[in-house]
Amino acid sequence: MTSMRISQLAERSGVPATTLRFYESAGLLSADRTPAGYRVYGEDAVDRLAFIGAAKHLGLALEEIGELVGVWEAGACRDVKADLRPRIAARLTEAEARAAELAAFTASLRGALAHLDALPDRAGRCDPECGFLAGGPGSGSGSAPTPNSGGARRGQPVDIVLTPGRRVAEQEAERWRDAPVACSLSGEGLHERTAHWREAVDGATRTAVPDGLRLTLPVDRTARIAELAAAEQRCCPFFDFRLHLDGPRLHLEVRAPADGGALLTDLFGSAH
Repeated sequence: MTSMRISQLAERSGVPATTLRFYESAGLLSADRTPAGYRVYGEDAVDRLAFIGAAKHLGLALEEIGELVGVWEAGACRDVKADLRPRIAARLTEAEARAAELAAFTASLRGALAHLDALPDRAGRCDPECGFLAGGPGSGSGSAPTPNSGGARRGQPVDIVLTPGRRVAEQEAERWRDAPVACSLSGEGLHERTAHWREAVDGATRTAVPDGLRLTLPVDRTARIAELAAAEQRCCPFFDFRLHLDGPRLHLEVRAPADGGALLTDLFGSAH
C-alpha cells in the first residue's frame, strides 16, 4: 500500500500540514507512524481530505463533519445522502436569512449615498438638518432601514452583526467559539485574501476587546469590509465579525477563539 509523509500528503491534497495535524487531533484524519515517529498516510487520505473540504465549503461545523465522515466511511452513498440533506437544508435557511439582511443593508447604503449626493453643498457648519445619516423614520428619504437598526432614527448608531440570521441567532451566535481553527484557503488564495484585508483596514485605529480587536475606519469602507467579512467566514468560520455604524465611523470588531489569536493578529494587526 502506498504511503505518504505529511509533506507529500499536503502537496497532493492542497491542505497545509498544520491543518492536517489539526484534523488528526480532532479525529477526522488518522495516521500511522514509522519507527522513527514520522506520520505516514495511505492513498485513502486524499479522498478523505477532499470529502472534508467539500463538507467545510457547505459550512458544516467540525462536529458535524466528524459525524458525516463516519457515515461516508461505511461506503453507502444513500446513507451519506440521507445524512447530508437535512444539514444542507439547515445551512440554506441560514444563508437565505443572512443574504436578506445583507441585501437590506446594501439597499440602505445605496439610498444613503443617493440622498447624500442630492444634498446641496453648504458653506455653514454641518448640523442635523444636513441629513447625512438620513434613511430612518422621519428622514423623508424613503430608503430602507439598515438591518438590526429597528427603524433607528437619523444619527443613531447602527449595529450590523455578520452572524446567522435572527431565526437561529440564539443557538448560532457563538458558533465561532467551537469552529475549527483552520482555513480552507491556501497558497495564492490565502495571500490574495490577506492583501485585500490589509488594504481595506489600512490606517485603522485598533483597540483591544474581549477575545479580539476593534478597528475604527471611515464609514465609506463599510460595503468592502462587509464583503470581505462574509467571504472570510466561509473559509475561516472561527472568526466572528460585528460591524457598528457610528456616524462617519465604522467600528469593526473581530473575535476568534484563543487558538486563533495568532491568526487574528497576523491578519488584522494588534491594539496600539
